[in-house]
Amino acid sequence: MATFALIHGGGGSAWDWHLLEPELRARGHAVVAVDLPVEDERAGLIDYADTVVEAVGDRRDLVVVAHSWGGIVGPLVCARTPCELLVLVTAMIPVPGEPASAWWENTGFEQAELDTIELFLHDVPADLAQECLSRGREHADGAMAEPWPLGAWPEVPTRFLLCRDDRFFTPEFMRRVVHDRLGVTPDEIDGGHTPMLARPKELADHLEGYLTGRP
Repeated sequence: MATFALIHGGGGSAWDWHLLEPELRARGHAVVAVDLPVEDERAGLIDYADTVVEAVGDRRDLVVVAHSWGGIVGPLVCARTPCELLVLVTAMIPVPGEPASAWWENTGFEQAELDTIELFLHDVPADLAQECLSRGREHADGAMAEPWPLGAWPEVPTRFLLCRDDRFFTPEFMRRVVHDRLGVTPDEIDGGHTPMLARPKELADHLEGYLTGRP
């Protein structure tokens, strides 16, 4: 069985995965979800990656799952510890030397004019969406401005899972970015930007399917 290292998005926390974790454990897998040091102005991208690597420890058969802004960090983890698979869930895809702050303009991103819940959490139960908002954290500028430090994408099998009803990273936008930056066709799941809260069982099914070869 695998160990899933779960990397949250910008302003998020390990709590974001709390519904997915039991789904994966029920399938016999180990799970490691960490709080990235997003509020620490002194923390750089390698510090973010090392937070995950240290939490994983000596566990093996590692599958790194990175959501949204966590796509900046996921490949760095794969470059620093042996990994079987990297799964990007409606995530940013960096290129060498690109600061995360430049990603938006470089990819041609355009944000819809919606409030936070309608943009990110429209298919999440209302009470859960409100709790998610209450747990949000400020993201320090330091790591945002730091050039992405790898010279190339790590040599690890990579899958991309986009969300067909995502109003933030829309399917049309992400299909183009995934093709341009990874050269692959993304897999797709129903729902909005936070499937770990809206569709944890379906997300777990997709993740396990990557291990078993079932789509």
